Amino acid sequence: MPQPRFQFNRQLVRHFIETAQPYFFPTESRETTETTKVRYITKNTWIFLGLIVVLFPTVASLAFFLTIGLTLLGNSIFPEFFGDVAGGLVTSVNKFLASPLPYIALIIMIVGGAIFISQKSKIGDKWKQWSLLGLLLFLSLVVNGLNVILSYTFRFINTALNQKNADTFWQFIIIYGLVLVAAIPIIVIYGYTRLKLGLMWREWLTEHFLNKYFNHRAYYELDSNAINTEVDNPDQRITQDIKSFTTVTLDFLLDVLDSILTLLSFSAILYTLSKELTGGLVVYAIFGTAVALIVGSRLVSINYTQLRLEANFRYGMVRVRDNAESIAFYRGEGLERKQVIDRLMEAISNFDLLIIWQSILTLFQRGYNYFTRLIPYIIIAPLYLQGELDFGAIAQANVAFFQVLGALSLITNQIQGITEFAASINRLGEFYESLNPLSFKKEKTQTSFIHTQKSPDVVLENVTLQPPNSERKLIKNASLNVSNNNNLLIMGASGTGKSSLLRAIAGLWNSGDGIIYRPDDKDILFLPQKPYMILGTLREQLLYPNIEKQITDEQLNKVLKTVNLPDLAERFNEGFETEENWENVLSLGEQQRVAFARILITKPRYAILDEATSALDVKNEEKLYQELSNMGTTYISVGHRPTLTQYHQQLLEILDEGNWELKEIEN
Repeated sequence: MPQPRFQFNRQLVRHFIETAQPYFFPTESRETTETTKVRYITKNTWIFLGLIVVLFPTVASLAFFLTIGLTLLGNSIFPEFFGDVAGGLVTSVNKFLASPLPYIALIIMIVGGAIFISQKSKIGDKWKQWSLLGLLLFLSLVVNGLNVILSYTFRFINTALNQKNADTFWQFIIIYGLVLVAAIPIIVIYGYTRLKLGLMWREWLTEHFLNKYFNHRAYYELDSNAINTEVDNPDQRITQDIKSFTTVTLDFLLDVLDSILTLLSFSAILYTLSKELTGGLVVYAIFGTAVALIVGSRLVSINYTQLRLEANFRYGMVRVRDNAESIAFYRGEGLERKQVIDRLMEAISNFDLLIIWQSILTLFQRGYNYFTRLIPYIIIAPLYLQGELDFGAIAQANVAFFQVLGALSLITNQIQGITEFAASINRLGEFYESLNPLSFKKEKTQTSFIHTQKSPDVVLENVTLQPPNSERKLIKNASLNVSNNNNLLIMGASGTGKSSLLRAIAGLWNSGDGIIYRPDDKDILFLPQKPYMILGTLREQLLYPNIEKQITDEQLNKVLKTVNLPDLAERFNEGFETEENWENVLSLGEQQRVAFARILITKPRYAILDEATSALDVKNEEKLYQELSNMGTTYISVGHRPTLTQYHQQLLEILDEGNWELKEIEN
């Protein structure tokens, strides 16, 4: 199997948008044609990106007015303090008020609000996530502003120490303490809001994917038929990849915003201290980013493969757990151990390659970060020694330098996390696209399909059946009618397509040609040879799939007596409310009788039985079929026992090479 190669390209951007956008802005379209649907989605994507862009200056304008208001309020309450310590800040605020900036900020807020109101119908009930996102942006601005204040505070503290000015020193120590008192709750609220929005996003996105996964039986198409072989381990994509995506997306988005704000604020500080230091820093950061992207493009592919191999290893272990008894009967421990170890070694081999590339990246990052520690001192120290800067400027320049370097080196320092994130985006993007019902048909090689239409009876009209992704014809041009009191038995050698025909009647397979008429889903109940035992109470087990149905314990006991399980509820202390691992607690014969109990409770018009009595003795089998006949349920059975013929009125015998023969049974 060729190794996937992913890069930071248009495909990655498309996968990111189609995964991230629906939580904040709709992508679903009611358009009928594919062209208009694509145009609608593209238009909404541009609107979504536009709203993100508008949100930034709108929140910044709000922060601008809040800063001015708090400064003026503080100056009016503590005029002496602001005059002695923050006179420059008051002067700057007065200059801002005398400039066009307040009018520009007000216009930005009005226009931004109007734009969001204009999209009210599309945003719908998504105001909560937009509000939290706006709050996060606002808090990020506040935290960045506090960092700037602290940088000046440290500058004045260091200068006061150098000049042995005790009054100024203690004055700014108090200011530092006050800033910390204000900053700590803001930082805590910022962290909580960040995690809360991520949790809400994960909840919504997981439900969104689960709805698509269970809609149109996508879970069956992606698992049982292996139509899209590139979409492996959907369980991991829904659980682990979505969690990683929502957490890292918010972290990365806010880190980028923080880097931009840091770059703007501290670059101004750094530029006033040394133009040479600022210019050299930009060149150095660009070099580091370029090298990190080159190494990172390789890490994306390796991380993608690692996610797949780890999921395969986990699936191998789960498979052993789920089939433990069968493996034990066959004494298949040796083979199973070998297969699990092989999967482990594949994951370890790829991880070995991963740590090599991570080590190369770490080597570069460490050298990149360590070397930068000397640069501020090399450039700033001569200016201080010449008397052009005060002593505190050295500390402030050092702080500003590393703040700007961190902002410019976001990609360099976070490339490993970004590559893991990119791999996760692509896995979710592929999964999202595979959940489109049209993708099931696109992957198939057949040009024609079996059509299903609603009808009171089950009727096959010239049905030719093929397995998915295969040209082999299991049945050719089959026509039959299964109406009331005309029950059908399907027999034939193993592998001729008996169970496959039931899959076609159920709508699970549609590869082939012809028409299948059948009642609504609620009027048909399918019983496989190995009944599905759900996780739940005994009551829910009997009522499945209609677990909301109201039925008394007396009625349930009567049904259990009918299927020859009269004491089943009495075995457990909590009766019908008992929760057990029913697949292990009940024998296969008991499970098949529980499945028949579901028919007696549901009372469907049709029952489709795929060797549903294979684990029962002939006497129990006769009793159950007699109950179906008495209840008036029409049934279609697949089986091998000759005794089954006495319960049916017609026999469909499937022969080799797609041939078949329909006979009447005289009973």
